[in-house]
Amino acid sequence: MSGLAISDSVRPARAAMRSLAERRFRASIELPTRFFEAHADEISRACLEMARRFQRGGRLLVFGEGAAATDAQHVSVEFVHPVLVGKRALPALSLGSDAATLSAMAASAPSGDAFAHILEILGRGSDIALGIAGSSSSLSTARGLARAKRMGMLTIYLDGEAIGPAGAAADFVFTVPSSDPMLVQEVHEMLYHVLWELVHVFFEQRAVE
Repeated sequence: MSGLAISDSVRPARAAMRSLAERRFRASIELPTRFFEAHADEISRACLEMARRFQRGGRLLVFGEGAAATDAQHVSVEFVHPVLVGKRALPALSLGSDAATLSAMAASAPSGDAFAHILEILGRGSDIALGIAGSSSSLSTARGLARAKRMGMLTIYLDGEAIGPAGAAADFVFTVPSSDPMLVQEVHEMLYHVLWELVHVFFEQRAVE
């Protein structure tokens, strides 16, 4: 009897967990499908421009706050150390990887200007600035992109449902239509893998020569 009672008590919890898993699985399939269908042409244009910048000696400078900083590190590794043998290594740097420099800039620069100051020092007009935000806008990322654009860099912004002030500053804005930070991050990860792959497709097709 006690075993039956325990089974009856956990059945609603199991049903709830199954329902949650099914909803998240559907969202993880449906959201990327909608996103890439809506942005396919713009993604291709962004990758072509990135390939052209790399061909001219430009570098990819990636940045983001909080959890997005780890995505920035992931992006830079993808380009510098390709997982596929034979793919061309491309220069990329995550601006948040140097904690000492970033914290010093944050302490001495006006509020929200840390990335902008680092880009001012390290960046060149031929570079690519890729800013990543989660489900909400990031002041430091927005100001970094604005500074990069004024310097002549190609600017790309990955964000969630609320574009915020960075949208107007970036040449390419890819907004995931969700306020769920986990779903936004999932689509961002797919997107920067696609960016990496298409840049190499343009190189292999000699489209940048």
